[in-house]
Amino acid sequence: MKILLLGKNGQLGWELQRSLAPLGEVIALDRHSAPLCGDLANLDGLRETVLQIKPDVIVNAAAYTAVDKAESEPELARRINATAPGVLAQAAHQLGAWLVHYSTDYVFDGSGSQPWLETDTPAPLNVYGQTKLEGERLIAANCQNHLILRTSWVYAARGGNFAKTMLRLAQERERLTVIDDQRGAPTGAELLADVSAHVIRQLLQRPQDAGIYHLAASGETTWHGYAKHLISQAQRSHPAIKIKATEVAPVPSSAFPTPARRPHNSRLNSGKLQTTFGLSLPPWQQGVERMLAEIL
Repeated sequence: MKILLLGKNGQLGWELQRSLAPLGEVIALDRHSAPLCGDLANLDGLRETVLQIKPDVIVNAAAYTAVDKAESEPELARRINATAPGVLAQAAHQLGAWLVHYSTDYVFDGSGSQPWLETDTPAPLNVYGQTKLEGERLIAANCQNHLILRTSWVYAARGGNFAKTMLRLAQERERLTVIDDQRGAPTGAELLADVSAHVIRQLLQRPQDAGIYHLAASGETTWHGYAKHLISQAQRSHPAIKIKATEVAPVPSSAFPTPARRPHNSRLNSGKLQTTFGLSLPPWQQGVERMLAEIL
């Protein structure tokens, strides 16, 4: 089997290079790749590359993810998050290939307190969410053999993330303030990648399982709860770390105004995924603690 992976150097793309390797030949590209094109902003180059490689599966882990910047760059965000996935879907359909794509809880408006189901009506609050939703719809309209995995609060040991920022600040400041009115589940890129590989294997045998699925670690917390767990776990497992912060104070989202509105409810119900593919998703704390062991 031949797999084309886009976004190879992102948090998720890096883990996918590992998890997809046992499935077959992985051709991994990023936006700087040459002569093959992995740049989602280059629509013609992208199409030509897919048709030249003729993969059995396209895994798109590339995206425009600068949520606030998207408010001032809506056309670029739309090209990368919507138009390009549509192009990939058309090319995949032409080749009879599968397209695996990642989306976000930001397609919802964050209302209520129940975890979102795949059947709930999307209503994105910001440009990022709008373009990701448009991408989902273009994929579904152009390629029957598609898998869209919506996830939330992604982190990894590689690259910058909330966990690393909190640990750095906890060593610099005596008091931290962290948002406590947004709820979700921190989900590791490692978990996303491993589940993706498992699901792809089953889809090739059971194409009727195509569609949209929610994929997030089990349980839920706030950014404040996430920060407190990180700091206490770091202190417990690595006593040599000099944590200066004696207080981690909860604050509302309004304390940190941003150009893009964030959903308050980022909970995703992953029951459909677990039932369809015979999986059990671990609690969010497990992955976070594993990441801490890698970065500390």
